[in-house]
Parts: sequence; structure tokens; C-alpha cells
Amino acid sequence: MHGPHEGRGHRGGPWAGGPWGGGGRRMRRGDIRTVLLATLLDGPAHGYEVMRRLEERSGGMWRPSAGSVYPTLQMLEEEGLLSSTEDAGKRVYALTDTGRVEAERRAEGFRPWEDSPAGGRAELRQAVGALMMALRQVEMAADDVTVERATALVSATRQQLYQLLAES
Repeated sequence: MHGPHEGRGHRGGPWAGGPWGGGGRRMRRGDIRTVLLATLLDGPAHGYEVMRRLEERSGGMWRPSAGSVYPTLQMLEEEGLLSSTEDAGKRVYALTDTGRVEAERRAEGFRPWEDSPAGGRAELRQAVGALMMALRQVEMAADDVTVERATALVSATRQQLYQLLAES
């Protein structure tokens, strides 16, 4: 068990599932193709780098899975929209000329993660996504004292949020 959503259709541990992480929203059919092509407009990348770029662009709202990214990259390569090379044991994908034209055509104004709830809720989701990325970094890189301080900050913030609700 990785987290509170495990076993209920969510994957990727406590950082991915639920309404705040990337696992909570699914792309519509065809979106993953467009998003991958658009991401490669920034330059060649291996699959993990593509996933990282997408997570950053969406403010943490989309965290695509390897199970959707890698097969789609392979399919786009088979269609002649991408080419790949081996670099330090990783497959690096780049747009072909045809792929660049297709990416530019499909990606203009395409930001599916911005198709989220209206008002301040979208900003709240983005702020929570950015917070989750920071917490992940603390968890992975910080010493025990810093982790304890971060835990205290999160607990205090949670209490303050409940106080806000009580006042409204």
C-alpha cells in the first residue's frame, strides 16, 4: 500500500492520486498525443523528462504515467512524427519535420490542464500541486531535522485551513 487512495483506482502513491495530484484528472482521448508532441517542441527528451515537463507545465495538476507516455511515444515514432536515439542507455525522442508541423498545428492554444474549475479554485489546485512538488523534494533530499520542520509547517497550515472554514 502506497497511500490512502491505493486500491481505489489510483496509482503512484500519496503524491499522485486524488483530486489534488496528477492522478486525479484524466486526459481525453487524443490529448496525450497532442501534449507529448507539444512538449517535444521544447527540444528532444527521454520519457521521464517529458513527464517532468508536463508536470511542471501543469503546475503539478497532471502527472502522466509511464504507462500512457511510453507507448504513445513509441506509436508517434512508428507514425513518423518522432525519431529516437539511444543516449547513455536512455531512448531520447525528437520531433521529425513532419512531427514539428503536426505539433505546432495541434498545440496552438492547447492547455487542457487549464480546463479546470473556475474562479480561485484553479489557482488553489496549482498552489497545492506546487506544494506537493516541494514536499517531495524535502522528503527525498532533506535531513531528518528539516523533514520534522516541514511536517510541523504542514500540520500548522492544515489547522489554519480548518480555522478559515470555521470563520466562513
